[in-house]
Amino acid sequence: MMQENSKISFIDKYVPDTMAPLDCMDSILELEVGFGTLEEVLIQRWAPLMRENETLKVSAKFWPSDALIEKLLACEGPFAVTKEDGLLLANRGQETTPVLFPCDEDSLLLHYPWDLLRLNELILGSVKENNLEGTVRELAVLDGIVHLGEGSVILPGVYVEGTAIIGKNCKIGPNCYLRGMNYISSNCHIGQAVEVKNSILMKNVKAGHLSYIGDSIICPDVNIGAGTITSNLRHDGKKQRSVVNGMLVDTGRRKLGAIIGKDVHTGIHTSIYPGRKIWAGMDTRPGDIIQQDLRNAPEGD
Repeated sequence: MMQENSKISFIDKYVPDTMAPLDCMDSILELEVGFGTLEEVLIQRWAPLMRENETLKVSAKFWPSDALIEKLLACEGPFAVTKEDGLLLANRGQETTPVLFPCDEDSLLLHYPWDLLRLNELILGSVKENNLEGTVRELAVLDGIVHLGEGSVILPGVYVEGTAIIGKNCKIGPNCYLRGMNYISSNCHIGQAVEVKNSILMKNVKAGHLSYIGDSIICPDVNIGAGTITSNLRHDGKKQRSVVNGMLVDTGRRKLGAIIGKDVHTGIHTSIYPGRKIWAGMDTRPGDIIQQDLRNAPEGD
């Protein structure tokens, strides 16, 4: 736990344009992953390294590996963590020259949207026990690890395998399938015959009927129309690529679905190609096939 009179100060809180359309959020700390906001999970991650009457400064885009955390815990004095180019990622203490630690290969820097999926997998992979504060109805099957928030209900016919973190006041089911590592925030509805696999659904996401959401990130207040399908696998089995600032980037992921910004509404039977992105506030029409990223044209185009 954090010491009294100590605090964490976050640096680099802006959302980089390389993470669009997640840059619809005012701060990267507002993005949700694991058990809550990025701010909440980072505070929990760094809390063991707090010292009384000191400020620990950390980059909001930096998730230290378990091995690096262990090294920092063994350091009794000031320390600093830097990238190879010298960029400061974390430091504690000002009174003397700090001990320098390089950022190791297993630590994670959030640069692209799919890095948030990787972080979600890391956090949920460490969860070992159920925590059911909501209601699980008869004929629901929990064949995995589930955290269910207060006021949430899992209805009959739901099948959960893998790990699912579900927030408050959610309605899950009936007859839906959750598998892999899923984070579902508060006030979400996952309904009849919907499958969610290895995805992040932020606050107030509605997917009521007959849809597939795989390896995807869905920002707040999105409505998934009935029959919306996110494809997440190339026919040739190669790694997924995605356009970032006009350049085609190798994501390093064999499976990657859709990245969807805030307040998007998909029409019924929308089909989305792998790795495609939909910017905040956009709508799709019934039967649309999203082959390219969907965004408003910049002024002047």
